[in-house]
Amino acid sequence: MTFKKIILKIHLWLGLGSGLIIVILGITGCIYVFDEELRPIVYHDSYYADETKNEQKPLSELLKITQDSIGKDKPINALNIRNEKNATVTLYTNKTIENKNPIWYWDTTAYNYHIFINPFTGKIQKIEDATTEFFEVVFSLHWSLLLTNDIGQPIVGIAVIIFIISLITGLILWWPKNKAAAKQRYWFRWKNTTQWKRKNYDLHNILGFYVTILALLIALTGLVWSFEWVNNGVKWIANGGQTIENTQKEIKSDVSKNNNQNPLDKIYATLKNDFPNAESYNISIPEDSLQSQFVFVDNGGSFDKILLQFDQYTGKLLDKKTYDDRNNGDKIRSLNYDIHAGGILGLPGKILAFFASFICASLPVTGFYIWWGRNNKKKKTK
Repeated sequence: MTFKKIILKIHLWLGLGSGLIIVILGITGCIYVFDEELRPIVYHDSYYADETKNEQKPLSELLKITQDSIGKDKPINALNIRNEKNATVTLYTNKTIENKNPIWYWDTTAYNYHIFINPFTGKIQKIEDATTEFFEVVFSLHWSLLLTNDIGQPIVGIAVIIFIISLITGLILWWPKNKAAAKQRYWFRWKNTTQWKRKNYDLHNILGFYVTILALLIALTGLVWSFEWVNNGVKWIANGGQTIENTQKEIKSDVSKNNNQNPLDKIYATLKNDFPNAESYNISIPEDSLQSQFVFVDNGGSFDKILLQFDQYTGKLLDKKTYDDRNNGDKIRSLNYDIHAGGILGLPGKILAFFASFICASLPVTGFYIWWGRNNKKKKTK
């Protein structure tokens, strides 16, 4: 067999073996890339207050109202405050469970609720069961095929590795012998008489070529979540061949300062004063007496996210980590999602990621039809 025939066999069988998973990952990626933009539109009645007033209720009061409503047996884990005048406040409560031999991701979740409360009136506008919510299911399907992480993520990771090899072998097969052959491979040259088989071949061949670089970038960044060795390897390379501990360390709260008062309102006032133009603030609720209160400040840009730690008893700022405070490995790792989903380039980057993901989902389909058409032709000839 010639070199190209060997490459063709590799490309064919790897593509057939991983095709279905790549289609699922591509379609779910298309949907989830606009998650932040679509949720407020699709769930407008949840994300925006149905009644507004001049002043908002204190966060501590909103927390108490929500906790009383959802029940003491479901402690609130975090709050998200979007910096819009008429936005609701979102509170989260979730709990994982340990099942023997779990298979589906639902098997590890006792409950997971998102509660949307009107900050002006204290009215709870929506209690959303996130275990069955559309975008959460799409994410879990993309993340681990709705399986538990131990089962689903290795499957996804292996399929992505196969897809990367398919992209490389596909590029080798695409590479033209001369300039005359290249003309057929750079753009579509369809006529009214062009048959669907030729069109399908061009869709696979030409779109596959143009999407290769973006597809490789999306695939490689996706592997960071599937395999710990990839995650550690990326940080090791970025740190110049050194293993450096995570620059983010938790600072404990001072239990001796416990006066049974909730400093949530003081923390929120600090956030509003120090970061008035932030898009949102995500505030964690400590799970034990020593934890600090973590706050994630999203300023909108990939390089402008800030992580803060406050004493849970006094509201005193304990630590502040900006993008520049991290080592190179942590910097690259913190940008991984934005690179993967195109957000690092803003909306244009997300649009690029959408089309790249859609084309990636189409490649196994068009590739299958090429294989099926050739096999069918051979049978007819016989």
